[in-house]
Amino acid sequence: MKSAYELAMERLEKHAPIVTLSEEQKAQIADIDEKCRARIAERKLSLNDQIDEAKTSVNFVEAERLEQELAREIARLEEKCDAEKEKVREQAAKPADDPSSAD
Repeated sequence: MKSAYELAMERLEKHAPIVTLSEEQKAQIADIDEKCRARIAERKLSLNDQIDEAKTSVNFVEAERLEQELAREIARLEEKCDAEKEKVREQAAKPADDPSSAD
């Protein structure tokens, strides 16, 4: 008798088969992650300096606006990163003999 977990995993496998990534694809995803973290760190450094300046000059409205901008920028960069990684995963999911996989 199968556990509920095993049954759920079987159902999940039918809807979204597990894809095994090649070493090259894993490296591509790691590179995308690294670039994304670097871009986020760059934006944080830039905007945190501006936020600190605004707080120092007691301009809390501007500081709040910059903090919101930073949050939006981070979300946008993470979304872009996730989309790029998903493209790599989709390539892995396509069969090698699938003519639609040729770009």
